[in-house]
Amino acid sequence: MSKILVCGLVNVETTVKVNAFPVEYCPIDYSFFGVNSYPAGVGLNISLALTSLSDEVKLLSMVGVDSAGAVVRDVLSKNNVSTDYLENCDYTAQSVVLYDNLGKRRIFCDLKDFQEKSFDEEIFINAVKDCDAVCLCNINFSRHLLKKAKAMGKLIATDVHVLSDINDEYNREYMQYADILFLSNENILGREEEFLSKLKDIYPVKIAVVGMGNSGALMYRRDDDKFYKVPCVENNNVINTVGAGDALFSSFVHFYTKGEDALTSLRYATHFASYKIGFDGAAKGFLSEEKLLKMVNKA
Repeated sequence: MSKILVCGLVNVETTVKVNAFPVEYCPIDYSFFGVNSYPAGVGLNISLALTSLSDEVKLLSMVGVDSAGAVVRDVLSKNNVSTDYLENCDYTAQSVVLYDNLGKRRIFCDLKDFQEKSFDEEIFINAVKDCDAVCLCNINFSRHLLKKAKAMGKLIATDVHVLSDINDEYNREYMQYADILFLSNENILGREEEFLSKLKDIYPVKIAVVGMGNSGALMYRRDDDKFYKVPCVENNNVINTVGAGDALFSSFVHFYTKGEDALTSLRYATHFASYKIGFDGAAKGFLSEEKLLKMVNKA
C-alpha cells in the first residue's frame, strides 16, 4: 500500500445519454435511466480509483458549503477518502456530460471561481511529507504546489488531458515538473509518437503516456529512450467512456509507485480502464487490486 496525495478538482457531474451528435433540438426528450448525477471530477476520480486499489489517499481540493458539497463529502466518507484536507468554498463545481453509444462526449464544466484560487501551501506541505507520490491535477489551485513538491523530492504525476501544442501555455508548468505525464490523443490523432518525441526533447519527463482509447496506449521511457505500444483490452459492454483516462492514469500510478516497472504498470492500467468503461459515471467501476490481477491472469 502506497501513500499518495491527490490535488485536483472535485465536482458534481450529471451524465446525459443522447442518441447521437450533433444533438437535434426538441422541447423535451424522455431518457429513462439516461440521466444521472454523482460526485466526480478528476481529483475525486483518481482518489476513488487509488483507494479501490488499496492505496492510502490524501485528497486536497475545494468544495462548497452548499448542498452539492454535502453530497461530495458523504461520498468521500463512504469510500474511505479523508475529507480532512478539503477547503471550504461558497460553491461546488459542477459539470454536465453528454455521451452517445459510440463513446463520444461533450462536457460542460462550471468551475465557479476555482481558477482564481490557490490551495493552502502549509496544508499541502504537512500532508505530503510522508507520501510516496503526488498527483497534481492541472487545475490552477494546484499549480503553485508543483515547485514545492519538486523541492521536497516527491514523485510528481499529472495528466494534462487533451493537448495539441507541446508549448501549451496553460499546461507548460505541469509538463515541466512532472516525472510521470499522461495525455489524451484526441487532438493529436495519427501523430502520437511524433508528438511524444517533441515533448520529451523539451521537458525532462521520465515517463510519458498517451491514452489512445480503443487503440491502446503509447508510452515513452527516458531510462531506455524507447517507445512502447500497449494494446487496449476489449470490453464488449461499453457504457460510458467518461473517466477512462483518469482510470488509466490512477492504476498506472498505483502499480508504478508500488514498485512495478513502467510497462507492466501500463498493461495493468489498460485492464483497469477497460473494466471501468462498463459503468456509467466517471467515478464508478473501479476494481480492487485483487480482482484486477485475476482479470489480468485470465486474459
